[in-house]
Amino acid sequence: MKRSLFIAGLVVLLCVAPAINAQTTKVPASTTTSATTATAELVKSTETAKSAAQDLLKLQEEGVMKQTGALEQLRQLFNEGLIAKVELDKAEQDLAAAKTKIEQTQNEIASANQLAVEIKKAQELASMVKARPLVKPVLKSINMTGATVMRSESGHWSLATLPQVQQFFSQSFGHLLPISTIGQSATHNRLGWDHRNSVDIGVHPDSAEGRALMSYLQTSGIPFLAFRAAIPGVATGPHIHIGFPSHRLG
Repeated sequence: MKRSLFIAGLVVLLCVAPAINAQTTKVPASTTTSATTATAELVKSTETAKSAAQDLLKLQEEGVMKQTGALEQLRQLFNEGLIAKVELDKAEQDLAAAKTKIEQTQNEIASANQLAVEIKKAQELASMVKARPLVKPVLKSINMTGATVMRSESGHWSLATLPQVQQFFSQSFGHLLPISTIGQSATHNRLGWDHRNSVDIGVHPDSAEGRALMSYLQTSGIPFLAFRAAIPGVATGPHIHIGFPSHRLG
């Protein structure tokens, strides 16, 4: 639930944004206009989802207040021996479930706010790299604590480029890019890595999808890291990290 709005927003952007030619250093006017329209659509859909979640949250909070009052009455009746314990237990479970739903809705609102921040950041980054010449990353194999990692560092990347990658993958394999993490996550906080401008893709580098994705990223001048196995303190399992290598949180 926490990132449902984030994923949904990027899917919306994918549907309305055209493919971007990674081999050119100039952005055509039509592409710029389309990107602006796509961003506006994404912002609009995010605000709509956020507004709906806020309305739902208000109703949920009102419901919890009523359930809390009813529960207090049931406790009093139970203490007086007028109702069975099972009835009190059921009311307590219902209240706990209602509070959990409130937390989920609050997480959705937080995700919408985070998406708005990422949109702004992506726009800023995209404007910075528009006129830079393409630098094709060089793929290197390195050994990290016993596991093989393929690393391609040079090139251009911002979260604004993600729809381009999604479009390639969807057209190639007929399903959405299996994104496991966009930006910072609780796991990255725990490991101490700054992952704010990176994306993790849940594919094995040696699979057909993984090889095709790495080839596309390298050809398009998009930096990445490909992990073949879990690495303690670095990676929880095989995946492809799109973006520049993460740095330790300060």
